[in-house]
Amino acid sequence: MTFTTLTAVSLALMTVSCAPKSNSRPFGKTPDGDAVDLYTLTDGKGVEATISTYGGVIVSLTAPDRTGKAGDVVLGFDDFNGYLKPPPYFGAIIGRYGNRIGHAKFTLDGVTYQLAKNDGDNTLHGGRRGFDKLIWKVNSSSSHSIELSYLSKDGEEGFPGNLSTTVTYTLQDHELRIDYSATTDKDTVINLTNHSYFNLAGQGQGDILGHQLTIHADRFTPIDKTLIPTGELRSVEGTPFDFRQPHAIGERINSSDEQIVLGQGYDHNFVLNRAGSGLELAARVMEPTTGRVLEVLTTEPGMQFYTGNSLDGSLTGKGGKTYGRRSAFCLETQHFPDSPNKPDFPSVVLNPGNRYQTATAYRFTTDSAK
Repeated sequence: MTFTTLTAVSLALMTVSCAPKSNSRPFGKTPDGDAVDLYTLTDGKGVEATISTYGGVIVSLTAPDRTGKAGDVVLGFDDFNGYLKPPPYFGAIIGRYGNRIGHAKFTLDGVTYQLAKNDGDNTLHGGRRGFDKLIWKVNSSSSHSIELSYLSKDGEEGFPGNLSTTVTYTLQDHELRIDYSATTDKDTVINLTNHSYFNLAGQGQGDILGHQLTIHADRFTPIDKTLIPTGELRSVEGTPFDFRQPHAIGERINSSDEQIVLGQGYDHNFVLNRAGSGLELAARVMEPTTGRVLEVLTTEPGMQFYTGNSLDGSLTGKGGKTYGRRSAFCLETQHFPDSPNKPDFPSVVLNPGNRYQTATAYRFTTDSAK
């Protein structure tokens, strides 16, 4: 997370007029009657994304395989009503705080803030009505970019401060980049991410256990039985969490390792190896049958690797596909879970006069080897 001091010029640039909806179409209406639109982005080179104004959801993301055949590689729904059901947060912007906050509370400036308990005793992904369940305003759009904004008011879901948030999706040269920006008028905590579920063989095309994964992380944050980090930064050496060289996702996913058992597979934050402050490669995933390769680059210090352990076949997604257990993986770039209660973790506090600014890019290529 990068904080920069605001200037009069930067504040002026925040006011952007609404653009024509030439690349949009209706997607549905909320139960309150509010219209929801879909915006299509293309890089002109075979990669295309559709973004919903509801939750900023990446509804589809198509990329070519090694033969040039395009396929949709993210889970989701054809019908807007699918997104009104309870989680799993398919493709959505997650906030104010991505991942978990232990015991649904934290203390800031001597004040304890109580949050909603929507994950056992914890808060998950911003509470009962997080950023994934809201309609975002379209500030501007083009064939390859869309800027969304939302004002989260002081006290919303228990968090302090009026938080003005902007999320920009840009699709160019086989890469979907997400830029997150926010300011506040009161000390607060923030941790934004995107919750896309990927299957590089194509959404609904079986499990992801054969995908080859590399994660550039020497350490991860072990969890307790409620999936809250213990505070330890543990070496991946000699554990099923060592993805410093490529491994099949399913190679060690049923290990008797205590952390694998607690997560029912992988549901852990990795401490990324970083050399600077810009975009750096965090992970690479290759699917052998299609040759599709996904590289994840980020400015963030952490990344949650989740293997769709809670998917159980009860959800019918796009094209009538059924989403079974481990039929997708998530690579959620982030600050660490429960950081507001872990002073030794990188800070997630945002102060008035500073700007929260992070970026993540999903880059698609292919591997020619079969």
